[in-house]
Amino acid sequence: MTLMLSHTTIDAHDPYAQATWWCEMAEFTPQEGVRPGSDECYIVTEHGYTVLFILVPDDKTVKNRMHFCMRPEGRTQDEEVDRALALGARVVSDFRDTGDWVVMADPEGNEFCVLSAA
Repeated sequence: MTLMLSHTTIDAHDPYAQATWWCEMAEFTPQEGVRPGSDECYIVTEHGYTVLFILVPDDKTVKNRMHFCMRPEGRTQDEEVDRALALGARVVSDFRDTGDWVVMADPEGNEFCVLSAA
């Protein structure tokens, strides 16, 4: 018997806002029951992977120990970075000159990377 990865859980002050933001950013699909005021909001990637945003009172205070690495499909890295910024993300570190990725943070400060399309 082995363990199967079920989903990734992300702490949030506002699970609905985070789920909505990530659905817009990464074109994920919200699960049934995702609504304002929910303590838990599930979203699903087009490949069937589930992300859970769960209500916690704690502020994020340090760098994430885990994060999403996102590779553009059908858009360039620059287009995805610009789109993330327009949706309310911010650039944490830009390594496009040396490593082909940009570390960004979502509206609650959770880091993620936008990789090059190649």
